[in-house]
Order: sequence, then structure tokens, then C-alpha cells
Amino acid sequence: MIWAREETLARQEIEEIQFTRLKATLKRIYDKVPSYRKKMDQAGVICDDIKSLDDLHKLPFTVKQDMRDNYPYGMFTVPRRELVRIHASSGTTGKPTVVGYTRNDMAIWTECVSRIACMGGASEDDVAQISFGYGMFTGALGLHYGLENIGASVIPVSSGNTQKQIMYMQDFGTTLLVATPSYALHIGEVAKDMGIDPAKDLNVKIGLFGGEGMTEPMRDEMHRLWGSDMKATQNYGMSELIGPGVSGECLELCGMHINEDHFIPEIINPDTGEVLPPGEKGELVISCITKEALPLIRYRTGDISRLFYEPCKCGRTTVRMENLSGRSDDMLIIRGVNVFPSQIEEVLLKIDEIGPHYEIVVDRVNYLDTMEIKVELADESLLDSYAMLGELENRIKFNLRTVLGLDAVIKLVAPRSLRRFEGKARRVTDLR
Repeated sequence: MIWAREETLARQEIEEIQFTRLKATLKRIYDKVPSYRKKMDQAGVICDDIKSLDDLHKLPFTVKQDMRDNYPYGMFTVPRRELVRIHASSGTTGKPTVVGYTRNDMAIWTECVSRIACMGGASEDDVAQISFGYGMFTGALGLHYGLENIGASVIPVSSGNTQKQIMYMQDFGTTLLVATPSYALHIGEVAKDMGIDPAKDLNVKIGLFGGEGMTEPMRDEMHRLWGSDMKATQNYGMSELIGPGVSGECLELCGMHINEDHFIPEIINPDTGEVLPPGEKGELVISCITKEALPLIRYRTGDISRLFYEPCKCGRTTVRMENLSGRSDDMLIIRGVNVFPSQIEEVLLKIDEIGPHYEIVVDRVNYLDTMEIKVELADESLLDSYAMLGELENRIKFNLRTVLGLDAVIKLVAPRSLRRFEGKARRVTDLR
């Protein structure tokens, strides 16, 4: 189902809407946000210099540090009394990034999430269980309002207490699960421990996954655990932009459709800032062109992707962003080699004898970088055979060396021995 006609507009019409909204948003920011006005003045650009979308590259970037430097309300274009909702990041690496919504922003957010929910197969007939943590994180409340808007019944269970999650699935007839991919896999594992087959004994047929990337091998693992008929899609967003609702996969699974009447995407070279042509891989930059409270222009997301403008078989004409292949700021440099955790995950999840949970530990010994990867075995009986463990370890090392171009220490551990996460999985420990 396609929720809104704006998802099927001709390219020229999309761009006309984008330019009109960009101009209005740019003037709003220049007039009301002193720090952004200073950035534009330093860049030697004024609003009238933007005569078409092709001029977008003339505008300065916005980065997370801008929001921290102007904590808490300095980036807002409305007085605090007009905010009806405030969210914030955890602030674990400094001041939190604060985001806010006017009443109109809330309506836009709900609309955007309704679209991506429908892309993933959701409908008014669904019973949706939201297993994101409610609170300052935007994910739970964003999906909550969007799913209610399309008519679904929402169970706001939040994260944690996994056995109770499963009880609700059984008792309430949950058909749709909202969670991080890693927590969805964990729920399935716990269900099996309880003697419940998620594919046969539960009625969850749709997964709207977000909060962390989902690789294709992880999607395969989801189908293995929850059943091959499950519609497992992922969606994309971040608090600074709006929360969930920036983009989402349709059932064709060929990238995430961006809500282009609300967001303008670009792909840049993360080192030079140069705008790259369609199809080239680089850092995703997003301009918010309809938000009132916090309309960021050219926000550097740090996420690595690329854009495809060909219309999709689903009937939508909006640009699609490739599923994320990492972040420019979580890239590890190991002995001079660039390594993304997603590359490691791709290799591990193609090996049948190991499970989907892993941990990467990076350290420096005698001035040299080391990388140890802890991997869970899928079958505990493998621990009884040194020969089989040795063969498996060597196969993992060989496959990783082929992809990464460097060696890693592989530590095979017992099933269910690595930490599970109810929110975003934290796979990397860097001790350097």
C-alpha cells in the first residue's frame, strides 16, 4: 500500500516542491538562528544565491557539534513555548543533542512514519508491538504515532523483560514487531528456550526494524528464526533530522525510499565535502525542508550510503538510499586498513556454524594494532571437537582476510555467552 500521493510524483514536481520549501526554510534559519547566520556569512553566501537545487552545495554543512555548541535551545527557530515535545540524545560523548517539535512538526513526523510503515507492509489490521525503549530516544514514540495513524493497534511494551514480550505476543496476537534487529533476534532465541517456535507458534509476520543497520545476512537470520514469510524491512532516521521516518524499505527490498517532499538528500566525499553523482558511495547529507522548530540544512549524518533515482517496481518515484554500509565515524583503522564493522558482520553471518552475535575488541600491543573477534557458536556440541573448532576458526580467519585484507584473532565462545542488547547493539570495544 502507498500511503501518500507525494510518494509517486514525477521527478520535476518533486524538485519544484523541494526548491520552494528549501528557500522558505533557508530564510527562516538565516533570520532566526544566529549561529547559522554566522556560518553563512563566513561562507560568503546569502539566501538569494540559491537559485536552484543545483546551488545547494554552496551552503555550509551542519554537524552534530553545532547542536552541542548551542545547547540546549540555540538552534531552534521558535520560542520554547511553541515546542510541544522535546527529545535528546544520551550525551555520552559530551553535551546531548536536543531536538524539539512544534505541533505541526509532530503532524509531519506522524505522516512520514505512516508512509514508511505502509512501505513495510503495515496496515490497520495489524497489532503492533513496540519493543524500542520509550523515553528521550525518538524511535518508540515515532513509530507509535505513525502506526496509530494508519489504524494499527499499538502495544507500547518498551524494551526489556523479554519473556513478558513473548507473553504479550501470544496473548494479544501481535502481528508486527518494532525493534532493533539484534533485539528481535534475541526475542526469537528466548522464545525457543521457552519451547516456543517463533515461526509456528507466534503470529508476527511483519518486522519494522531500525535503530541500527540490518545487513542481508542478518535479514536471512531473521527469516530463519521468525519464518521465511516474515516481511522484514528496515527504516532510517535520526533524532536530529526528525526521528524515524526519513526513509524506509518497501517490500521490493531495493533500498530505502526517502520522503523527498520533506528531506533533500546528497552524497558527499566525507574527506573533501565534494558532492558525488548518483550511484557513488559516500556520506549521506540531509536537508530538512518542512520542519519548523529545528530545520537543519545540509546535516552530515556520518552514515555511508548511495542514492538511486530510478522509479521502483512498487510504484514509488522517490529516491532510494542504499542500506547503510557503515558510518564515517565508526570506521576502524587497523594497521592502516579501513575496516567497517558491517564488513565483518557480512562475513560472519554467512557461516552456518556460528550465531548472529559477535564482539570486536581492538587494542594496541607493542605499538601494533590488534583485533580480536569473539564469535558465538550456533551449536554447543562443537566445543567437544578441537579439530572442528580449529577448522572453523581457520575458515573464519581466511574469509575475513579475503574481505578485509588483514588478519584477526578469532575467539569462539559458547552459545548465548555474549551480551545481548535491548536497544542498539554495541559491537566494538576499542581499547587503544
